[in-house]
Amino acid sequence: MQKQVLSDIEIAQKAQLKQIYRIAEDLDIQQEELEPYGHYKGKLSLSLLDRLKDEQDGHVVLVTSINPTPAGEGKSTVTVGLGQALNKLGKKAMIAMREPSLGPTMGIKGGATGGGYSQVVPMEDINLHFTGDIHAITTANNALSAFIDNHIHQGNQLQIDARRIVWKRVVDLNDRSLRKVIVGLGGPTQGVPREDGFDITVASEIMAVLCLAVDLKDLKNRLGRIVVAYNFNREPITVNDLGYEGALSMILRDALKPNLVQTLENTPAIIHGGPFANIAHGCNSVIATKLAAKLGDYVVTEAGFGADLGAEKFLNIKCRAANIKPSVVVIVATIRALKMHGGQAKDQLKEENVEALEKGILNLEKHIETIQNFGLPFVVAINKFITDTEKEVAWLQQWCKEKGVRVSLTEVWEKGGEGGLDLGNEVMAAIKEDQNNFTYLYESNESIEQKVTTIAKKVYGAGHVEFATTAKLQLRQFGQAGWGDLPICMAKTQYSLSDDPTKFGRPQNFTITIRELKASIGAGFIIALTGDVMTMPGLPKQPAALNMNVDEEGNVVGLF
Repeated sequence: MQKQVLSDIEIAQKAQLKQIYRIAEDLDIQQEELEPYGHYKGKLSLSLLDRLKDEQDGHVVLVTSINPTPAGEGKSTVTVGLGQALNKLGKKAMIAMREPSLGPTMGIKGGATGGGYSQVVPMEDINLHFTGDIHAITTANNALSAFIDNHIHQGNQLQIDARRIVWKRVVDLNDRSLRKVIVGLGGPTQGVPREDGFDITVASEIMAVLCLAVDLKDLKNRLGRIVVAYNFNREPITVNDLGYEGALSMILRDALKPNLVQTLENTPAIIHGGPFANIAHGCNSVIATKLAAKLGDYVVTEAGFGADLGAEKFLNIKCRAANIKPSVVVIVATIRALKMHGGQAKDQLKEENVEALEKGILNLEKHIETIQNFGLPFVVAINKFITDTEKEVAWLQQWCKEKGVRVSLTEVWEKGGEGGLDLGNEVMAAIKEDQNNFTYLYESNESIEQKVTTIAKKVYGAGHVEFATTAKLQLRQFGQAGWGDLPICMAKTQYSLSDDPTKFGRPQNFTITIRELKASIGAGFIIALTGDVMTMPGLPKQPAALNMNVDEEGNVVGLF
């Protein structure tokens, strides 16, 4: 008789959860340092980080992956499973992850809290409105838009050029119809007409600011530095110039506090912040990671998509801003994705094909080289799927052995922490035995052009970098404005090492085209937009939302 396979949400709804105050007690968090949001989630006071400032930091374990297929490769699942496994091995482990966005949740993926028996819970709450952080960011972002338009309507003292407003409105949904809009229509009392547009909330600079701020004071300072427009002399206009940094900080004061939840096995998890890695910097908040490192001996955290995106930004941007030194990197690989990189069609990935696996391994090899360029020890985690054959698994393990690469076959989706014990042991061995010579890929004093070129060539493997006319003009403008020493946040497709999502595997001698630069001065980086990557995604033909519902008792169904 075939064993029944439960859906992620069915597994999550059967979990035996501890009330959130019990999870906090186990971490020696004091009663006044926890603000419960219901029975199973809560916010942690920022005073907790100050109380623990002299405690030794635990090991930071960064989980990244190869370039994924559209359905993802289970990086979050491995992150959760590894945290659970380390606890089973007798270690005090914490998990630090991003908050899911409603856009992709209702679009392609259907949820982003792990999977199977390696999930953070309550998954319905986390995947939907959670504690309201993303809504607070939406409100702050759109309040700033309203303040800009009102300033122009009320006389435009700062001489803002309405043609050069770079601040967009946002919504936490995939809605391609809002990419370009006109506001202020309807006559003199309705404002000044101008072109505008919407990004998805997680692409807002305010999301990046919240995730990189170390405390409330830093949040306010970063918000004040945000460039929203240019005046008629093409000089930048900031939030400080408008005078609204205080109001925005007030809206975000609770959102800055990290959120405490748990896994199916009651391992504590801090879920906070959610910038995408293909259009933003792809890491959870600095506060969450640093607090988790104070509370645990190990903190397992993730960075979005492959090592070419999330990991590169975690290491070059987040670590630089927060003085974080990772102890080890886990590179998640799946046989199905490697076969797709080797030329196997998406609808045939369940079929055995060692030849495609051999060709696709070049993608994994490049991501390994990238982590080696940062001087970090690493472990390859093979995230096993039920369709993987023994022959395919054996070939991949043998390839890693011949290359001298630490490798672990993980089954955390099916077995929870038990399925990640070997990975946990390999991670601890890598920390203890392998050299850690962590270094950034570029220096801050290099030019913007040099830094972009370094990322494109060393991380993507590009042969050439081309700057479009608009980007060339911005290189000069940003240099003159004094922004040249900021790190780079590349906006690029997640599906390929190149800026073309159809180029799988390990492309050679390709050109990366930088079409535009965006100054995120509050966040503290320069965004370089490549290819056709969009800051407002669209919905697929069959959105995941079609399968979502709620029954008469209020139980959520179809959320993955």
